[in-house]
Amino acid sequence: MSLNAESTAFRSALEVIRAVEPRVADAIGAELADQRESLKLIASENYASPATLLAMGNWFSDKYAEGTVGRRFYAGCQNVDTVEALAAEHARELFGAAHAYVQPHSGIDANLVAFWAILADRVESPALKKAQVRQVNDLTEADWFALRRELGNQRMLGMSLDAGGHLTHGFRPNISGKMFDQRSYGTDPATGLIDYDRVAEAAREFKPLILVAGYSAYPRKVNFRIMREIADSVGATFMVDMAHFAGLVAGKVFTGDFDPVPHAHIVTTTTHKSLRGPRGGMVLCGPELADQVDRGCPMVLGGPLPHVMGAKAVALAEARRPDFADYAQRIVDNAQALAEGLVRRGTKLVTGGTDNHLVLLDVSGYGLTGRQAEQALLDSGIVTNRNAVPQDPNGAWYTSGIRIGTPALTTRGLGVAEMDATAELIHTVLSQTQAGSNPDGTPSKAKYVLDPALADKISKQATELLTGFPLYPAVDLG
Repeated sequence: MSLNAESTAFRSALEVIRAVEPRVADAIGAELADQRESLKLIASENYASPATLLAMGNWFSDKYAEGTVGRRFYAGCQNVDTVEALAAEHARELFGAAHAYVQPHSGIDANLVAFWAILADRVESPALKKAQVRQVNDLTEADWFALRRELGNQRMLGMSLDAGGHLTHGFRPNISGKMFDQRSYGTDPATGLIDYDRVAEAAREFKPLILVAGYSAYPRKVNFRIMREIADSVGATFMVDMAHFAGLVAGKVFTGDFDPVPHAHIVTTTTHKSLRGPRGGMVLCGPELADQVDRGCPMVLGGPLPHVMGAKAVALAEARRPDFADYAQRIVDNAQALAEGLVRRGTKLVTGGTDNHLVLLDVSGYGLTGRQAEQALLDSGIVTNRNAVPQDPNGAWYTSGIRIGTPALTTRGLGVAEMDATAELIHTVLSQTQAGSNPDGTPSKAKYVLDPALADKISKQATELLTGFPLYPAVDLG
């Protein structure tokens, strides 16, 4: 039997790897098998195409390419220039951005590039030049010492972690919380929704240098037009982290006030998640910040990863195809169906539903912590992650929530009917799981009790649900 191109490529790759370190080859094969058999509901994960995956395993991995297209610090980068320019071109066209920087290795790297680009732009602004602050390239070490003290205390206003924001939006243990004098805005305690009047009030009081919007666990749209008006009212730079919902922007599900690109001064994103590309980051901006953003290496980044930039170019080209818009819409349709199915079964959801790709369950109604629920679901073949809910009494480690998302299952082809079945599986597991106790009899936030027979039954049902939706159907590892 002749094999198709995908099967031949991956089988050959594993044979080559196995000749050197068979345990790595075995782990790669086991990972594919695990993913094929489990319901992947982690909102930040997806399945990249075979073309995207294969674009990362090649000789571009061997190249150093500090600098930007046409301005490298190493010779022999003409082919790197080609793939980086292609990735940037696809990003600009896909999102309607004036400038795209595709070198960041991750979303956190992209955010750091954006933060420092904004700070450096302010250092070089006319107002600061009048205060005898010289161009960045001319600053002495003493100047830098003084600026580090000043810039380290600049102000950022971002969404709080428990309200759905990301740790890079000013969470104290993160570098963003150490770089900036930070304050967070939350959500309305009654509705779980952003109260724009309160954000405006916080901005007027705090006067941030940067106002950050975007989220990792907020299940609703954000009105970026209003957020830009708030930023402008206090002279702040408006930054949006769209890492989670970039695919919904690319697929034109989020448009108008809900598309961040026309409204923000600078936008960051990952290239995986709902965008369905390789693991990596990207920055979009207007011409006024482009020069500073392009200094990401060496300002924040080391050498870029040319093999990943090549994969970004492939994935962004895929996202420009007409069928990606249909995919993006199905992500939201599936998330809403999943949310409705859970609500019908009595599950409490933060904000009561979703407008995007994710659903946030408050599992305290089941008498569980997020950690207990996460592990019980994993035992049952359902992969999720625990997540804080607003004003979470269990904190960011144990949490009271479970975050689930539909990008990965939508990639496999599951639809609304399968989302209702998935809601039934989730509810069954959570309703049959009990909180455990510590050896001294005190309640545990981590231990739980779930009948192994039930977990095995649900796991088999989850696998059966996926039978008609094979993962990487063109890939046969033999």
